[in-house]
Amino acid sequence: MSSIHESRTSRWTAAPTGGTLVAMNQELLDAVAAYARAHANRDGLALTCVPGLRMMCLAQPGDKLESTYRPLVCLVLQGEKHLLAGRQEKLCAEGQAIVVSADLPVTGQVVTASTERPYIALAIELDMALLSELADQLHKVATETPPPAPDPAVTMLVQGADAAILDCARRLMHLVAHPEAVPILHPGLMRELHFWLLNGQHGRQLRASMAQDAHPVRLNRAVALLRLSYHQKLRVDDLAQAASMSLSAFHKHFKDYTSLTPVQYQKRLRLIEARRLMLYEGATANKAAFEVGYESTSQFTREYARLFGAPPRRDARRPATVAAPELAA
Repeated sequence: MSSIHESRTSRWTAAPTGGTLVAMNQELLDAVAAYARAHANRDGLALTCVPGLRMMCLAQPGDKLESTYRPLVCLVLQGEKHLLAGRQEKLCAEGQAIVVSADLPVTGQVVTASTERPYIALAIELDMALLSELADQLHKVATETPPPAPDPAVTMLVQGADAAILDCARRLMHLVAHPEAVPILHPGLMRELHFWLLNGQHGRQLRASMAQDAHPVRLNRAVALLRLSYHQKLRVDDLAQAASMSLSAFHKHFKDYTSLTPVQYQKRLRLIEARRLMLYEGATANKAAFEVGYESTSQFTREYARLFGAPPRRDARRPATVAAPELAA
């Protein structure tokens, strides 16, 4: 039997034919591929004038890439990508979208790509404040039974890229050629995109996780504090206070949410930032280590090699490029 939620969602969303979805996917694929061919850096990443909109084009399977994802929706238009975040493991294939609802340390790897059919993806960063605002509005007008409390460990969600999401992505791509329209049209398009995500396949999970007293919202405050002060000495008590949790509860829920302890998360942020400084700003290994808060270069070298598979001097010697490594798609 269909639930009330399912029937309400069906009223919001269109039900296009399979051919329509294929055509929409192909139109977006062509636009992204053309832009990426002209603007991608050596790593296949292309940034745009539209805030939070970027794309990836790779002609062969890639190496594993350690990064910290901000909340985003990524549409895989061609190829496949494997993602691992703690105990969460996902394979996002052509025609699917992955929704990341937290600042997550992720190991990503493009596993299906070729010269004839490169991996092509479009990523759009999400605004968690906007998502929370819309979730609250939807909750106030809902007539259904409130959704069950979400599992805070579920922060990567894979779904089919439906017509509403593809249409928003297509119109965001259209803004790339019209930068003068971005300040006027971008806010409305992003509001629409967030609305459709909240009413999509995983809308129940997203909406429940946006409740003001839900663990994900409270933990996001701690993650934001960590991002601001990752280079300083860590006081877990301050993070627990930001999340309005006892110390023991904070440790448990933070590990469930991010797959790492607060200290491990801080270390991951430091190492990724150090790699960015070396790869994209030409910093030496020693300078990068001290910039991100390490007091011992030998400790930095050990931990860097453990995460990235090679000592920092390898990346310090690479010629600089134009985009940060954590901006994956």
